Amino acid sequence: MPLRNTGRLDWDKLRVFHAVAEADSFTRASETLNLSQSAVSRQISALEESLGVSLFHRHARGLILTEQGDLLYKTVHDVFAKLNNVEGLLTETKENTEGLLRVTTTVAFGSVWLTGRLKEFIRSYPGIEVMLRLDDRELDLAMREADVAIRFNEPKQPDLIQRPIGPMRNDIYASPEYLQEHGTPKSLEDLANHNLVLFGEGITPTATVNWLGEVLEEKNIPITASLRVNNIYGIYRAVKAGIGIGSLPQYFRHEGRGIVRILPELQGPETELYFVYPEELRQSARVTVFRDFLIRELAKTKSQLTVVGQEPEALRPAG
Repeated sequence: MPLRNTGRLDWDKLRVFHAVAEADSFTRASETLNLSQSAVSRQISALEESLGVSLFHRHARGLILTEQGDLLYKTVHDVFAKLNNVEGLLTETKENTEGLLRVTTTVAFGSVWLTGRLKEFIRSYPGIEVMLRLDDRELDLAMREADVAIRFNEPKQPDLIQRPIGPMRNDIYASPEYLQEHGTPKSLEDLANHNLVLFGEGITPTATVNWLGEVLEEKNIPITASLRVNNIYGIYRAVKAGIGIGSLPQYFRHEGRGIVRILPELQGPETELYFVYPEELRQSARVTVFRDFLIRELAKTKSQLTVVGQEPEALRPAG
């Protein structure tokens, strides 16, 4: 049933409606809005009457949006998010970088590389509140699930600004304990006699995540997968625990304690990192300073990886 055309909607009622939809309760919404429960209920009833539809199913355990209510909620939620963003942009300058910055990236990159470097950014920009959402799913930036994303796959959405910020290669790793027990492989063919930790079924955070298994299959080298994990950080933990040999992104060479790089002549494919954000945030100072921070830190990482003998002595394979 379509919404009845009634002209201009009442923003106060829409604000109350949005709060009720978020809370699924008149009582909780009244606490958020600092209004009485009866006032909230009256506003919703008046909005439903003006639109000519029911927005909520009311039952003993709370409220559920009707089909029309869900349509209105999605629209109002998007509008309010954009208004909040515009408000931030209007008051934001290069010298006054303040407000919330919601950043999303993969679980492994965020846990292993990014979080350890955020201290410098937070210290430099104390007015920016960073909210980090780690998820191997690609959150929808157009729907404002996050403000910016660091991605390892080229974004397909045409309405997003995407900037390549640096390549990252994959290498092969094992734990010192594993190598002591099973020996150090000297060639790709030697991996036929070793236990492997490979990526399993699930959301692929990078296009090259399965490269080691694919190379072994192409060369008809037998694979013994002791464990398959649907998460790169999980692969790291398994390799560190000595379960087997696995492929990991280069940033684990310094950040991943308890593992060593092996078969250095075998270089995995490079993956380009992309800094992605919606068009409406093009002029955001928060986005700009965070992007520049990432580029500097990635350049430092790349410089460190070119140094000969970068693994600490204690983490190098014996022999």
